[in-house]
Amino acid sequence: MNTPRTRRRTAAWARLSDEQLLKLRFCDLGLTVRGSNIEGAMRRLYEELGSRGIHFRPHIWLSEEWFSPDGVPGIAVPFYLAHPRLARLERSLMGQVEGGNSRWLMRILRHEAGHAIDNAYRLRRRKRWREAFGPASLRYPDRYKARPGSRRYVHHLGDWYAQAHPTEDFAETFAVWLTPRSGWRKRYADWPAVRKLHTVDELMAEVRERPAPVRTRARIEPIDANTRTLAEHYRRKAARYRQYRRGMVDAMLQWVFSEDRPRRGAVRASTLLRAHQRALSDAVSRELGLPRYSVREIMRAMIDRSEALQLYVRGDRRDAVQVSRWLLERLASLYSQGETPHIPL
Repeated sequence: MNTPRTRRRTAAWARLSDEQLLKLRFCDLGLTVRGSNIEGAMRRLYEELGSRGIHFRPHIWLSEEWFSPDGVPGIAVPFYLAHPRLARLERSLMGQVEGGNSRWLMRILRHEAGHAIDNAYRLRRRKRWREAFGPASLRYPDRYKARPGSRRYVHHLGDWYAQAHPTEDFAETFAVWLTPRSGWRKRYADWPAVRKLHTVDELMAEVRERPAPVRTRARIEPIDANTRTLAEHYRRKAARYRQYRRGMVDAMLQWVFSEDRPRRGAVRASTLLRAHQRALSDAVSRELGLPRYSVREIMRAMIDRSEALQLYVRGDRRDAVQVSRWLLERLASLYSQGETPHIPL
């Protein structure tokens, strides 16, 4: 008798071309978590929670994207992680597979588990939660302005994601707290963010061994009830991607630099970028294996737009150079993938 893993690998649609596969509906794929890499990762997550005395187990289901809905103590995982053929399609069309390796997958699952535990125990209603992270009722922003040099937030998923919203701040802090051998007490010892980690530690001590008040097993937008075709999904995803890419340089520069002159004698962002132009371009070119000319053109655009937008360096200049390298790597990676993914119909 074939195992679920074997059945999935020999599914008829797995041998289809991309163009043929895109014509299929999600609900016709017969996808399940069982037997996939997701199943093993969830077992590992449950073991990590258990080792911390947390007996609640977030449920999991397949959907179009990663998310953990408000009020539901569970985790939606993107469909493409349930089968290697779909992961190849995702990489072909979008340039990457979010959560596509075991390390990345566990990092995201720990973050989403933070949201699920927050929902399960209604932690955001507690005064201590609000004092540490802020009100969860704040409107979720379309964009957030990162403070790369800030030590009030932990670093986990990247992009200074903890700064996006109080609920993301909690989820990122929870993920760092949960990660085995993260050494958070030592790593964050002299950061203000350590107080948030201690808050998470105290909150988890309070709910440890206790049943969760919210135990609904609701599945929001499950893939097995989704009649949309993969082509429709990727057309929508590509449209969001194009919108994200539009004005990318300006948006990301405004994200990491200041539009207001923070103090007398502050350094202009364009001055800092120009001073490190050659070193940063050469380093990123080597790191990403991209033509030096292409990277320098992106760097030149960053300098020109920083000057036009009259942006200034925030905080320490050494931190600003590191952030500038990250920004150049991010933009070079995006632009090396071409203007937009091609979605055959």
